[in-house]
Amino acid sequence: MGVVVTGVGIVSALGVGVQSNIVSMREGRSGISAHPSILKTGNILPVGELRMTNDELHRLADIPLHKHLSRTALLGIIAAREALADAKAEPSKRIGLVSSTSVGGMDLTEGFFREFMKDDSAGRLRDVRMHDCGAITSAMAHYCGINAYTTTISTACSSAANAVMFGAKLIEHDVVDYVVAGGSDALSAFTLNGFKSLMILDRQACRPFDRSRAGLNLGEGAGYLVLQGDKNSAPNYYCRLAGYANRNDAHHQTATSAGGEGAYLAMAEALKLANLSPRAVSYINAHGTGTQNNDSAESAAFIRLFGENIPAFSSTKGFTGHTLAAAGGIEAAYSVLSVAKGFLYPNLNFSHPIEEFGLIPNSEFSEGKDIDCVLSNSFGFGGNCSSLVFVR
Repeated sequence: MGVVVTGVGIVSALGVGVQSNIVSMREGRSGISAHPSILKTGNILPVGELRMTNDELHRLADIPLHKHLSRTALLGIIAAREALADAKAEPSKRIGLVSSTSVGGMDLTEGFFREFMKDDSAGRLRDVRMHDCGAITSAMAHYCGINAYTTTISTACSSAANAVMFGAKLIEHDVVDYVVAGGSDALSAFTLNGFKSLMILDRQACRPFDRSRAGLNLGEGAGYLVLQGDKNSAPNYYCRLAGYANRNDAHHQTATSAGGEGAYLAMAEALKLANLSPRAVSYINAHGTGTQNNDSAESAAFIRLFGENIPAFSSTKGFTGHTLAAAGGIEAAYSVLSVAKGFLYPNLNFSHPIEEFGLIPNSEFSEGKDIDCVLSNSFGFGGNCSSLVFVR
């Protein structure tokens, strides 16, 4: 059974909904701001923050405030609902959910510990009930009408791509009729502090694949696809999910091997499963974080796989920031739209290629292009590397 994409949902620093995201990219407007305003933190660093409070997200999702959901859950619910509505999913069918997150309900947990650390009899326990990653998925399932298989994946920044892979297998084995697959992550002081301690946050807007790159900007958001089997799909599906692979270079807890071994293997194996040669790829939505290590390793992997015939590529993280577990879902959604609408996305803030590789990413938004195949890359800590292949 083939797998097709019939629904797309996105929430990011560019706004709520697919349309808001595409309009912002078409106009070259980044969602990255100089410092957080919703997130309360002493770290004044650029972030891709959705400028809506949790209360505003509750109202947008039509969920009473007393339900007290975490920001990660709210972002996920809004994006997943958009994808389900887009797919016109039939409630009577078996609808599954494979969702991913890395921070879980950390935004609420931090509120608890601010009080608890002052007085161990203080703090509201309801603030920690959604701390676990699985609690986010459970809340999403409840508020999105999920009636069948549900599970959670957390593999750092490759999480949502791995959720899409797992979702495809549920379709292929006829476990569900529809599956909502992707990821959601909210900004938190814990995450910002953690990445700062790794010394990989840029104090300016990130510059993926640029010689002067100095680190990443964290972001938040959610991205979900609805997958169906091709024999049961609506006639006007977006594209097919033709291949996917997860590989590990087993090099370091956080760094990728210099030669991009895991990245190369993930891309090569995903294309092999799709029965496509590297020459078939029209566009790569690169992982492209803006760190010294990632961009060099991914460039090396491109050259190893494509040789002198590297297709158009870009990182969209200059628009959204690095949304961690949600990145693979948001960028998979962008990739699906690239195939369906002929979109090519700009790599913001690029000026000079990395001297060692000389690769120049796509710099302008364009549409109506003849795009037959898109490769979407998501690489995580621990060497967990994933690639998805979408085709017409």
